[in-house]
Amino acid sequence: MLLKYARTFFNNAMVYFNFAAKSLISKVMKNYISGTYLNQGYYVSFQPTLINKVWDVSDLSLLSLLSKADRTIGRLDMFSDYVPNVDLFISMHIVKEAIKSSSIEGTQTNIEEALMDKEDLSKEKRDDWTEVQNYIQAMNTAIKSLQKIPLSSRLLREVHKTLMSGVRGLHKQPGEFRRSQNWIGGTRPDNAVYVPPAHTEIPSLINDMEQFIHNPACDLPDLIKAALLHYQFEAIHPFNDGNGRTGRLLITLYLVSKGVISRPILYLSDFFEKHRSLYYEKIRSVQQLNDMTGWVKFFLEGVIETANNGTETLNKVLTLKQSYGEIVKTMGSKSANGLKLLDYLYQHPFVDTKQVASILSVSFPSASTLLKEMQGKGMLSEITGAQRGKKYVLKQYLQAYIS
Repeated sequence: MLLKYARTFFNNAMVYFNFAAKSLISKVMKNYISGTYLNQGYYVSFQPTLINKVWDVSDLSLLSLLSKADRTIGRLDMFSDYVPNVDLFISMHIVKEAIKSSSIEGTQTNIEEALMDKEDLSKEKRDDWTEVQNYIQAMNTAIKSLQKIPLSSRLLREVHKTLMSGVRGLHKQPGEFRRSQNWIGGTRPDNAVYVPPAHTEIPSLINDMEQFIHNPACDLPDLIKAALLHYQFEAIHPFNDGNGRTGRLLITLYLVSKGVISRPILYLSDFFEKHRSLYYEKIRSVQQLNDMTGWVKFFLEGVIETANNGTETLNKVLTLKQSYGEIVKTMGSKSANGLKLLDYLYQHPFVDTKQVASILSVSFPSASTLLKEMQGKGMLSEITGAQRGKKYVLKQYLQAYIS
């Protein structure tokens, strides 16, 4: 009944929003000039236009996408309110986001590997594993930091420092804006695919972004502002390495800081990776054709697809959890320990008998018996095939996030 009333309230609120949005955005991004190319001697760099200004936005197809994006993201946020222990599910979303975001940069780690202990992985996989763990830590730490400090260059530098700790790029000034020219593609700036602005321009460009984030006069809807911020950050490319990961984190941090989502539950890396070629094409079209409207539409399409997928995933996981709960209730005297173990497995889907004995404060034989019974009831899968040192995984739960 409570969910029914919540949906009614949400639908009424959306009707009001749609009317207000069409009144607010009678203005679009026509006459937008993305920037200029500056001669740096033997190469040219791209100087993006400042974004802290009044934007002229008026495209009916963009407004339609905006309305749909707001509905889908609102539905996802509302759904998360009704999911018990939603933080457990958010932690899995962050793991998946970390994997997808890092894979765009070439890191090859799957969700099973990301949730394993480092010592359980082969040595050649450990660097990729560390990059994913850094991403998870950077997101969690930044979300907590937002309670104390505003979204700012200081926070982004902290995020970057965490991302680059102990991994490839460690010696490329983690947590500091670059002090030299970088470029994308090619072997030198003069044959590169893209050359960002000179490092001397970074302070003023980042300051402009900060003002844009907090300027009430820039009354664009927050989803559009998030799209503009991500593009601008990528155009500036303020760090020597790790710009892509930091720029994707920026999207979620901005939406949480503005209350668009109450929890860090929307991530676009999966969409960007799925449409990687189109993602880069839309970014380049802004710089080469001044097509900011095309980029914003692509971004909003990503929000719609990702929010819908997120709602579907949460629904699958919630249904699965309810099913597990019913199964455990049939386990008699083992039910209490079964439920306690499940709560642990929702955050740490891989366990062995020794861990279970410690978690539940039971003997090794009791832990082994519980695991075998849960395996027999289809909740756990044993993944080593060994006689000793068996390791179990909550397989269907993981697959709900992967699919």
